[in-house]
Amino acid sequence: MAVLKVKFTKTKRDKLAQILWILNWVSVVSGIILFSLGLFLKIEIKKRNEVMAKGDINSVPNMLISVGVIACIINFLGGKICYDCSDANKFSRWKLVMLPYIVCTFCFTFCILVGALMCYTMKNELEESLYLGLRDAIKFYKDTDIPGRCFLKKTVDLLQIGFHCCGNNGFRDWFEIQWVSARYLNMASKEVQDRLKSNVDGKFLVDGVPFSCCNPSSPRPCIQYQLTNNSAHYNYDFLTEELNIWVKGCREALLDYYTAIMRSIGIAALLIWLFELSVLIGVRYLQTAMKNVLLLGDLEGESDGWLLENSFMETAKYNISIIKNLSKANQISTVSGMNDPNINVQNTDCGKTNVTTKSIPAAR
Repeated sequence: MAVLKVKFTKTKRDKLAQILWILNWVSVVSGIILFSLGLFLKIEIKKRNEVMAKGDINSVPNMLISVGVIACIINFLGGKICYDCSDANKFSRWKLVMLPYIVCTFCFTFCILVGALMCYTMKNELEESLYLGLRDAIKFYKDTDIPGRCFLKKTVDLLQIGFHCCGNNGFRDWFEIQWVSARYLNMASKEVQDRLKSNVDGKFLVDGVPFSCCNPSSPRPCIQYQLTNNSAHYNYDFLTEELNIWVKGCREALLDYYTAIMRSIGIAALLIWLFELSVLIGVRYLQTAMKNVLLLGDLEGESDGWLLENSFMETAKYNISIIKNLSKANQISTVSGMNDPNINVQNTDCGKTNVTTKSIPAAR
């Protein structure tokens, strides 16, 4: 029994073909949108790849870019097919192409769904990449004279200013590393020597942060150093007073930024998937309706269209049987009493040793 069978007249088939022709061109635009969203996300990730560890975070933008390009190609072809399907004679040229086209389009729409879901599932990978990347960037913040790292100070400062953040997890991350270059330290100073000696690794650690952590909206002058020393500043209590530096860590700030982008892209991809799925359903109805018209032989008469010719269970069993037959195609039958005709072929004696020959009577 056919699934969701619908009866189409000649007028309905023509209207369906015209509507699908228009929708396929709209789908080309949706493919361009998917491509643009993927490209935008890739550019945004590349802007801050200095503070991201190498990983699979580019899989989502690459997926969207690929799906967008394929959408333009498939829907352009679909528009041509639907335009020709308004004429039964032109449909004959596409009759053998329609079913493979529908199967490929179904796989393509599934890829759109996967791309949309990936936008919501890559948060953990992105968070880990940001954590490792920011940790290394802060660690090499002071290396302004080392090739390959000299840009990190500017990158981190611009990041903290632009995203109103400080450190990786928070401003205390700067307390655990030496972020002041040795070239700017007076090694003859007793205070500097004492700090270097007080640390096991010989680092110059201070309870201070770079200037880029300062909040310009704070009413008091920025307190960068001795943040945890109440006596070092007048009318100051670091436990109760709201600090005049950014409290949020840059990992959290960047994660919120990219999560918001991917959430919006995911919603757009889901809407495009629903639209593509509806177009695919329409193409399937058009294909079955036009196929039945040719079978009936009455090009002006009514015909049935459906999504599946048989029920879901029958269709599933049929496809499973096809897969099983394909898996057995290269196997040799071992059924009892059945031998490969190419193996152990018995030789036949083609001579005529036992044939009785008749002698020709002699002439008298």
